Order: sequence, then C-alpha cells, then structure tokens
Amino acid sequence: MDAARPDSDAIADRALDRFSDLAGDAGLRERLRRVAIASDFAIDTLARQPELLARLARDDGAQPLSPPALDPDQREHWPRLLRRFRAAESTRLVWRDVLGLDDVDATLAGTTRLAERCLAIALDALERDFALRHGVVRDGEGNAVRLVVFGMGKLGGGELNFSSDIDLVYAYEHGGESRPEPGQGARPLAAEDYFARLGQQLARLLDDPTVDGFCHRVDLRLRPFGNAGRVALSFAALELYFQREGRDWERYAWQKARPVAGDIEAGRRFLATLRPFVYRRYLDFGALDGLRGMKAMIAAEVARKELADDVKRGPGGIREIEFLAQALQLIRGGREPALREPRLLHALEALRDAEQVGADTARALAEDYRFLRRLENRLQMLRDAQTHALPESPVDRERIARGLGFEDWDALAQVLAYHRDRVSHEFDALLSQREQQPAVADDIADYWRALPDGSAAGALAQSGYADAADVDAVLRDFARSPSVRELSDATRARLDRVMPVLLQATAPASFPLQAIRRLLALLQNILRRPSYLALLDEQPPALARLVDVVTRSALLAERLAAHPLLLDELLDARADGPLPQRELFAEACRQVRGLDTEAALFSLNEIRQQLSFRIALATLDRRQPAHDSIRQLAWLADAVVDTVLVLARRELESAHGAIPASGFAVLGYGSLGGEELGFGSDLDLVFVYDAPPEAQSDGARPLDPPRWFARLAQKIVALLGAVTGGGRLYDIDVRLRPDGGQGLLVSTIASYGEYQRERAWTWEHQALVRARFVAGDEALRDAFERIRGDTLGRDRDAGKLREDVVSMRARMRTELDRSRDGLFDLKQGEGGLVDLEFLLQYLVLREAATHPALLSPRATPPLVDALAQARVLDASSAQELHAAHALLVAAGLECTLDRRPRLVVQDPALAGARTQVSGAWRRHGLSD
Repeated sequence: MDAARPDSDAIADRALDRFSDLAGDAGLRERLRRVAIASDFAIDTLARQPELLARLARDDGAQPLSPPALDPDQREHWPRLLRRFRAAESTRLVWRDVLGLDDVDATLAGTTRLAERCLAIALDALERDFALRHGVVRDGEGNAVRLVVFGMGKLGGGELNFSSDIDLVYAYEHGGESRPEPGQGARPLAAEDYFARLGQQLARLLDDPTVDGFCHRVDLRLRPFGNAGRVALSFAALELYFQREGRDWERYAWQKARPVAGDIEAGRRFLATLRPFVYRRYLDFGALDGLRGMKAMIAAEVARKELADDVKRGPGGIREIEFLAQALQLIRGGREPALREPRLLHALEALRDAEQVGADTARALAEDYRFLRRLENRLQMLRDAQTHALPESPVDRERIARGLGFEDWDALAQVLAYHRDRVSHEFDALLSQREQQPAVADDIADYWRALPDGSAAGALAQSGYADAADVDAVLRDFARSPSVRELSDATRARLDRVMPVLLQATAPASFPLQAIRRLLALLQNILRRPSYLALLDEQPPALARLVDVVTRSALLAERLAAHPLLLDELLDARADGPLPQRELFAEACRQVRGLDTEAALFSLNEIRQQLSFRIALATLDRRQPAHDSIRQLAWLADAVVDTVLVLARRELESAHGAIPASGFAVLGYGSLGGEELGFGSDLDLVFVYDAPPEAQSDGARPLDPPRWFARLAQKIVALLGAVTGGGRLYDIDVRLRPDGGQGLLVSTIASYGEYQRERAWTWEHQALVRARFVAGDEALRDAFERIRGDTLGRDRDAGKLREDVVSMRARMRTELDRSRDGLFDLKQGEGGLVDLEFLLQYLVLREAATHPALLSPRATPPLVDALAQARVLDASSAQELHAAHALLVAAGLECTLDRRPRLVVQDPALAGARTQVSGAWRRHGLSD
C-alpha cells in the first residue's frame, strides 16, 4: 500500500497540471487535488467545461445548475445539451461529496433530482415535437392524454446512485388517437403507437452514446413481460396484467414506483388503484416466501458471477437492506399507511415507529445503508461507471480509501466487513423465524400427515390428549373437508408445518377438545386467506400466543375466527403495551372521516375490533384491572358514536342541507353513560336537538327540524347496527328516551327537560344518574347538564323515593335474576352489580340537593368516592363497596371472555362481596 500512495498522488499531480492557471490559488488547488484523487470523471468534466470550475471556485456549487433550454428548431443540439448538463451537475455533486459539503443523503437526493430534470425537459421537448408531427392524443371525451413516466427502483425511491441506470415504465391513462390540428398534414396515431414511439425516443435521447457520452442509461425491462412486452401500456392494460399475471418481485418493484415525468397527477391516481396489488389488505407474511425466492436467485447470481465483493448484490449488501425493509413494509403496509414509504431511510423510521424493528436495529441499518451507499457512489464517481464491485487495482483501492478518509484499504475493508456482517445478520434473522418453531415429536407430525384415512387415535393419547378419540374424530373431519383437500401445494405445506405444532401445544390444555374445535374454526376461515396461514407459519410467537388465547377465551377465539385480521394483535408489540388514553381512541376513529360512508364504516369496524381485542387481551392477561377495561370500552364507544354522527350528518346534509342555528346531541345511558361497558354490550342512547321552530334545512329538498333530526337519529342507529365486511359496530337500545317505546325517537331539549321535570318516573331519574353527553354540539351538552343537575338536585320525599327504588328492584329481581342451585347471577342476583348501582343511585337522588358534588360522577368508583367525601358513606363502607365492585366486574368480564353466562359458583370472596353490598342496602334502609 505504501507504493500505491505515490501513484494516487501522481494521478492528482497530473490532474492539477491540466489547470496550470490555478498556480496562485493554493486553496482551490487543494480542493481540486482531493477531487482528483476521488474522480477522474469530475476532472475530465472540469477540463472540458472550465466555466464550471470557476463557478465551483466561487461558491463550492451551493446551488444546482440551471437546466438547458431545448430549442425546437435545433433538435440536433438536444443530446449535447443534455449530456453536458448532466456531466456538469454530476461533477458539482462529486465536488460537494468529496469535500464533505454534502452528506450521502443530499448526494442521493441530488442525483435523483438531476435525473428527474433531464427526464422532464427531454419529454417536454419531445412532446412539443410530436404534437407538431402527429397532434395530441385525446380520449373519447376530447381530453388531452399525456405519457406518464414511472420511475422505479432507486429513482422512484428518491435515492438514485451516482452512475445508475434509471428504471422506467411508460403508461397512459386512456386510449384514443392523436388528433392533428387541421391543415397540419400530420399523421394520426393510435395511443398505443403514439406513446410507444414517444417513449422510445425519450430513451434514445437520454441513453444513446455520443461524443459527449450519455445522459442517463435507461432500462425499460421492469414493464409487464419485460423486453417482450409493449413499450407503453394503458392504465387499464396495466391493471389487467397485475390482476392476472402480477408476480411477487413486481410487488417489490412497484412498491417504489413514483411518477417522475409527464402527467404526474394521472400517475398518482394509477398508483392509488394499484395499491391493493402491492399492499395486501390483510397481514401478508406470504411476502417472505417471495423474498426467499429472490434471495435464492440473488445468491445463485452472486455465485455464478463471483459477486462476493459486490456492495449491492453481495452478502450484507445494499439490496439485503432494501429487501428487508420492503418485506416488512409489504407484510403490514396494507393495514398501516405510514409504512407505504418508497424511500428506504424513511421506511426504516416508519418501521421503527410502528415497532416492527427495534430502535437500535433501525439506527444500525440506517448507518449500514449510508456507509454502503457512500462507498457505492465513490466506486462510480471514480470513472462514471455503473459498477458496484470493489476494485482489484491497488491504486484504485488506495484512491477510494483515501477519498473516504481512511488511512489505507485495509482500514476501509475492516469497517466494510463490520457493516456487511451486521446487515447479513438482520437479513438472515428475518427469514429464519420460521425455523424457530418448537420441535414437534415425530409421531404427532406423522399422525397429522396420514389423515384423514391413516393414523390412529393412539398417537394423540401418547401425546397427552385425555379425550383422544373425540379429538381424532374432529381432526379427521377437518382433514376431509373440501377447504383442506383443495389447498394448493404451497398452502398445504404451510398447514402441514403448522398443525403438528398446534396439536402438540394443545394437548396439555384443560379442555383440549374444546381448544381444538376453536382452533379448527379459525383455520377453516383462514385457509381461504393464505397470508394468515403464512403468519402462523412464519411467526412462532404468534402461533404460541394463538394457542394460549384460544384455550382461555371462547370470545376471543370466536372473534379471531370471524375477523382474522385480529391475528395481527397477537404479534403487535403495541398490543402488550399500555393501552391508549381517551383522546387516542378518538384519534384512531377520526381517521376514517375522510372516506365515503361505506368505506368509513368498514374501517371503523376494523378499528373497533382491533382496539376492543387489545383491551380483551389486557384483561385476559390481567395486565390491567377490570374497571380500567370497562372504562376503555366506553371510551371506544364514545369515539365510534362521535364518528358515526359525523358520517350520518354528512349524508343527511348532502341530501337535505343543514338547519341553521341548530344543535344535536347523543346522550349515553346505562353502562355506556356509567363508563362501565362490557365486551359485546349494547349502547343505550337518547337523542335531543334544538332548533328555531320555523326553521328549515337549506338543501334542495328541505326538511323541518323534527323530520330532519329524526332522520339523523335513525341514520345513526342504522349505521351503528349495519353489518359490514368488518363486522357490526353496536346493537342500539333507544327505549330509555322520554315515554320509552311510545315516545319520539328524538326530542327537543326543551321537551326533554319538561319530561324530566314533570313526567319522568323515579327509575328514569335513577337512569339519569349515569347519563352523560357522548357526542354532538357543545351548546346541547351545557343544556343537558343543566337539566340533569336541576332534576337530580331537587328536594325529594325520602320515603317515597325509598319505596320506588325498592319496588323497582324487587320487580327486576323477580323477572331477571337467574340465580339457582348454588349459582349466583353476578348482575341481577341479590348483592350483585345492579343492587350496587341502585344503592348509589338512591343515595344520589336522596342527597344531591344538599351535596351538589354528587352530580358530577357517573361511574361507580367515583360515585362511591363522592358519597364518601359527602359523608353519606363512611370510609369503611366505601372501601368495601370499591372492593365488591372490582370483584364483581372482574368476575363478569371473566365469564364474558369465555362466553359463559354470568352465573358463577359462590366462593368465599364472592360471598364476602355480596355481603358487603347487601349490608350497605340494609344500613341505608333499602331492605324489603
């Protein structure tokens, strides 16, 4: 290496000799020396374009150069102008990179921007020329149609390397024919021929070598059917191709696609329609199979062409980082829009934020990527060659090492090996997760593969199944089912890997037959969606978590079977973390408001399913107390109702206009109002409005306020209960409105207040204790709170109040209490949840006139606290009631999660809770 250093210095000296007039400028000579060591190309360009060196001497190329104007009358000059511009601007990028004025991110962005500018000015010039010779293509409605140039690969990702070719795909939005202006004598062309010729001329204008070199090498092979395919395709033809022929590698390619020239807006519209091809709606761990295939092809290419020293395609190279990030994006990008990022470094940040890669891993991969891309650029800057291979020449090695600030090549090689090893480790880890499945006994694997006709139940018994014969019968039926027999070879192979693991994991369950039935119900559903089976095959933690959840919760097993998208929650690190606070529930639901109603309902159902599933997992795992879960379920319902109100109002206003100076509110009663909602609970809703009596809506089909707001309420109920592909939001109960089932669906706020003052029964005032504003206009919130406060805070006849409460509770217990034969009804039984609710409601109604602080809380725990602070309850009683409520709620949720009636065998703890509630009833005079 010592001998090489004088050679690189001699190269620099010879380069400086070409600029003899710089002898008096030592600073400029030193900068030029550093550039000369790094790039023969830059020195040659500066020698040919001395005005460029003068500009760089002034400001070190702080601003990009101005592109040339291509004169329509001097077409013969276009190639030279474009090539000189590209050479000059590329040299400016070399100068700033070598002198440390730009980091690698800026250099990649600058190279991308240069290619885009060349494409744009070349295409503009050619389009003008084509319009004169052939006219402009117009669609059936007479609208002009332009070529769309899609940039693929690193051009699409905005990270083009220094001397890269540019991968392009040509398309156009609509078919048609060019229509020359009358009298021009131009020949019309069909759109297919017009844009094919235009695209070919664009490629030649940029790519064909001349005495000035080339502008950009153009690669059109990523189009459908490659070199055998048409040069330019209509959007309709592209869509049809991807529906019928699209392959895994094309998903990776189009993931980075971006319109870079021509009709940019049309290109963006097309990419939006292509999104379902690139990003599957559901979790797509099948993308890893495509990645394995591509890795195998790359490995074969590396071996065949001896590319071990290739920083792009070799082990631990740039492509492995790109494929790793893209695979993770493809897996989840259909569900998480933030992951649909074509730029690699931004994609790593998005994956980190989504907790799909750790923060340290994302930071390390970004460092590796920047190091490799900077080295790749320097390899290409040396002679403007499209190379990714490490040089063999000692002199070139020394020049690269010195240019990058290393003492010698060995020092560079050591750092390079470190980065490549780190990349290889992460890339191999992504593809090896499937190999981490627990070992399965040969007999259980052989048993499954021999079904449905072979095998014997004895293999199950030996594996620990107590009810082996029944499990065997269920498994044989499953194996005989058409959905299993008709599987593709690839999907069957996945099932054959997954089933033995499931069977072995389920054997120790308390009720293995029950667990197997639950798992098979899920599998029957996901066999039609191979990506979900791929998830279980590729992700051992998800498979283990699935068995754990399904064996413990019938409700979650049913939801997983009905909505396989919830399998994502078994893997999502966020599902095991802290649950969102109230505002984040609202934010999650608000994001659907920009969609049309059908799509919004579908997405809203999926959001509700995911968040409620996450709450259920936290409850099942006892990561949070039950009262937190029921409160979060109420917050989620609030957010859903608020969003549905926006959707319903939007639809009604589009048909009938809005009613000026009006307001509307949705009130939550019952468990929603009390923020104690269970899994699968319905929502008790009441609707009120306020509007000037003579008002009318201002749309084409006006309505008066009673009809307008009645339709709004009806639409809310309909949307909440609508069945969509994502499920149904909630069952709605509106019987707690004034006059119950005989009353109007929606009341004016004035009539609502009058009803509460004059006609409401005591039990309706009890219900008002838990009622609260859920969604709507703030003015109605204030009006409702005034009515509620006035109603609950008035003086009452204590004896009459007690009689009404005791009578209503006795009637409810007679009709609804299902306690029997040693089983206790957690909700309606004596000393259960309803007794506790009635007690608190009675005390609020009795005491609120003298203790206004009792009017604020709705939920049980804060009501107990408020009553204790008012000294209506003593501290000991309050503590007992808190404990009783927590135990009853937890027991109720446990039953719900396993789809059992809330009838439980009484244990000492439950007996104590009942005693505490019943004792409080007696102490406050509510005994019969």
